[in-house]
Amino acid sequence: MFRIAKLTDYGIVLLTHFASHPEREALNARELAQETHLPFPTVGKLLKTLVHGELLVSHRGINGGYRLARRPADINVAQIITILEGPIEITECNTPGTCEQEPCCPVQSNWRLINGAIREALEKVTLAEIAIPKHTNRWPQVSAMLPSAGHAHELTRSLEP
Repeated sequence: MFRIAKLTDYGIVLLTHFASHPEREALNARELAQETHLPFPTVGKLLKTLVHGELLVSHRGINGGYRLARRPADINVAQIITILEGPIEITECNTPGTCEQEPCCPVQSNWRLINGAIREALEKVTLAEIAIPKHTNRWPQVSAMLPSAGHAHELTRSLEP
């Protein structure tokens, strides 16, 4: 199963919270934990990682806290995942020297192609887009990037209430 880690999911929740509240100057860890319903220790850990990854900046002082380092439209999902989890690689084939089958693997180049397609798709989705409430989501645009976009969109429409 291909899945992002829970901490990465929580990190995206935090970042979308920032993107959804651009009017707020800075948010502190306690406020973020309360407003996002995430555990305070987890929020603190993620904030440090996101500052280190240059997605957030921190300010000290009485009105201190955290804010986005860039506009949400300038941050993409691939950047977020890479900062929180490391390089986007769905198989060992994508890291040279890590697989003993590398010299004779007949599918290595195919896995690299698939990995590149996944990374490219994640690079096209911005924080600004995922911060949009569900009722105005971009499913038709995302499904258009998939090979069977028409079928995916038809299936999605049939599942809507």
